[in-house]
Amino acid sequence: MDKKTKIYSILFLVLILGYIYLENTKKQPINWFPTYAAKHKIPYGTFVLKNQLENLFPTTEIKTINLPPFEYLKDSTRTGTYFFVDDALNFGDAEFLRLMKFVERGNDVFISTHGMNIDTLNFKTERLLSTNFDEKVIFKLPNKAFKSKEYTFDRPFMNQVFTKIDTLNSTILGITAYVNKNGKRTEEGINFVKFRYGKGNFYLHTFPEAFTNYYILKSPNQQHAANILSYLREDIPILWDTYYKTGKSKIASPMHYLLSSKYLKWAYYMGLVGVLFFVLFEGKRKQRMIPIRVPLKNQTLAFTRTIANMYFEKQAHKTIAEHKINYLLEYIRTKLHIPTTKIDTTFYNYVASRSGNSYKEVEKLFQFCEEIHLKNEITNLELIKLNDMIEKFKKTIQYGN
Repeated sequence: MDKKTKIYSILFLVLILGYIYLENTKKQPINWFPTYAAKHKIPYGTFVLKNQLENLFPTTEIKTINLPPFEYLKDSTRTGTYFFVDDALNFGDAEFLRLMKFVERGNDVFISTHGMNIDTLNFKTERLLSTNFDEKVIFKLPNKAFKSKEYTFDRPFMNQVFTKIDTLNSTILGITAYVNKNGKRTEEGINFVKFRYGKGNFYLHTFPEAFTNYYILKSPNQQHAANILSYLREDIPILWDTYYKTGKSKIASPMHYLLSSKYLKWAYYMGLVGVLFFVLFEGKRKQRMIPIRVPLKNQTLAFTRTIANMYFEKQAHKTIAEHKINYLLEYIRTKLHIPTTKIDTTFYNYVASRSGNSYKEVEKLFQFCEEIHLKNEITNLELIKLNDMIEKFKKTIQYGN
């Protein structure tokens, strides 16, 4: 290596190290993503609330629930207040039925989320819109014990209110409104209700930001969150849900884990730089020419059949079913050009109109997929039924019937 090449190599290495240093020392931007996860200390995490629950309820047991409600409530002896807070919650019909039976036995369910159209309980929500950008939003609990104090929120958010409630069994616990610069209310709606069901209660709340780190740490808003939580019972455990969380932990691959850590990520990058230097300066040919070999025969189809038979012989029906459901969703995305991020009535309508299948057939197919997703194991007959339903669905698309 001549002198000029060495100088260029040193300069290149200095630039790489300087870039790594700047990346490690620069101020990280604030992460405003709404995770509502108890382990997150970002503005829209719930780290503060989760850690303060023991102080708010010193005599109450706080349980962390990692299972979906459908699985956790299989045991009919479970008791407590099931606590849900997230940006959006989509319970399946079978799962919500278990929550209703849980409440009917004398337990409570607290749900705080944007948008809450629950036909089973006769509740619907819509967005409360302001007519003026200068107006501020306020929140208030009408209970006299809270002295009618009003609280505000200075970040943009989706302010949902109840437009339809069961007035016979419901109690209004909280309202939200927009106030102009003259102190006059221009829009107002209900955002917190208590619904009596059987021996227990549903608490439905449409402002989940009230329980985030950003809101609680901004005085005096922590009192508003405490006032809302004061409606929870102290004689039964609080069941803190971690399953329905936008920011719940999920390691998709070893590379995802590697890049999720700041130090492992930069160690990986430095390793790549080292490999690059080796290729540039040490990767010279040090052996004879490699003879040309005839490429191996493509055995992809045979390999696929072998893996499929292995799954089937091991009775891994649930794994096969999950793969088939994932392929079905990919087929809908690529063939029908319909996003599959949210499976709801709108999705059913789009799929039915573009595939030639009826709405009921599409709904029945995906409800059966959801039932399989919630089970730990499935039978051979259930796997065959799923396969027949999917093949019938695809056949209708291909032949336009």
